[in-house]
Amino acid sequence: MLFAKMGVPNDQLSFFTTLLYFPWFLKGLWSPFVDILRTKRWWIIAMQLLLTALCILLTISLPHPATETIAAKATSVGTFRFTLILFIIAAFASATHDIAADGFYMLAHDTKSQAAFVGIRSTFYRIAAVFSQGVIVYIAGYLENKTGDIPGSWQITLGVTSAILLGVTLYHCFFLPHATEDQPREVKDYKGAMRELKESFVTFFTKPGVALAIAFMLLYRLSEGFLVKLCQPFLVDARETFIREGQLIGGGLELSTDTVGLLYGTIGVICLLLGGILGGIYISKKGLKRSIWLMAAALTLPSFVYCYLSMAQPESLWLIGSAVSLEQFGYGFGFTAYMMYMMYFSDGPYKTSHYAICTAFMALSMMIPGFIAGSIEMAVGYSAFFWIANACSVTTFLITYLVYKRL
Repeated sequence: MLFAKMGVPNDQLSFFTTLLYFPWFLKGLWSPFVDILRTKRWWIIAMQLLLTALCILLTISLPHPATETIAAKATSVGTFRFTLILFIIAAFASATHDIAADGFYMLAHDTKSQAAFVGIRSTFYRIAAVFSQGVIVYIAGYLENKTGDIPGSWQITLGVTSAILLGVTLYHCFFLPHATEDQPREVKDYKGAMRELKESFVTFFTKPGVALAIAFMLLYRLSEGFLVKLCQPFLVDARETFIREGQLIGGGLELSTDTVGLLYGTIGVICLLLGGILGGIYISKKGLKRSIWLMAAALTLPSFVYCYLSMAQPESLWLIGSAVSLEQFGYGFGFTAYMMYMMYFSDGPYKTSHYAICTAFMALSMMIPGFIAGSIEMAVGYSAFFWIANACSVTTFLITYLVYKRL
């Protein structure tokens, strides 16, 4: 949303923001160092301090493109070269924080306590999703409406975010518990550790049906991988379509930033999370095999609402909000089968390592379409792009059929 409002063309926006997935794709490579060097608590606070410092630097250094350049969607991503570098470092810090936080949670709680707090943990994860995609975007939009200064509004918003991060970090410095078991893991036999790491990879790629499993992880969400990159730019782009340097510009719904923060980032994310909760309940009762077809349909069919929105370009916020909420709910419900399948395939002696490899393929499944989504949209326009993206749902049903036969 930041780059979309700053006038960065969709092809550049899509490609360079997709690069931020790389740390999450590769985090398994350095996760052993988080175990060996220092405590999990140290890593958590260190990464929070780093993220706070990066956010302050983003606030200070955010470029201010000219109003005319923003309106023409002609802002080169090169303008944000330093911003992107900071975001990439932040992505590495965030992925490292994720490794440490997961490990700390298991060390700081016994089995009974883990079960008691898992609901609270997931609730705060959901609150964070709503806050980051909804509240923060709404603040930026509110300031845009008041000042008319898009770069300045985002600069203030990043400053507010920095203050929140600093407050959370200081709180954790004093109140995050010191777990007795949270000690650096002593590794005496490095050759043995490397042999174990190698064995986890070898056993994963020699599992029966591994080719089909990898294909499922890469293709099940292919349609959504295209859509998710350009949903928000579509919602804020101008309604009028014009051509610049042979590329289509506009054809969106021209909603204000605060409206998108409310409809997509708040109500939409709540529907996404509600879909995930109900999906979990449904699949726990019916099982993966009996659920997978319904969930594949839920994942793909509601996304056709974007085909309608791009052709009709309605002005009713109720209609737009309902369409976005339906698509997000369907995605949340259908994604449950994806997560359950990864757990199913990871089962075995190297369950943790194999699941980490699965999450790497999960990140890759969003990176591949994300790199080219913007270029396709700028070549054919939003309406044709959404039809092309939804045509990819054929691969979802095909790979679902093949997996269903093996379950």
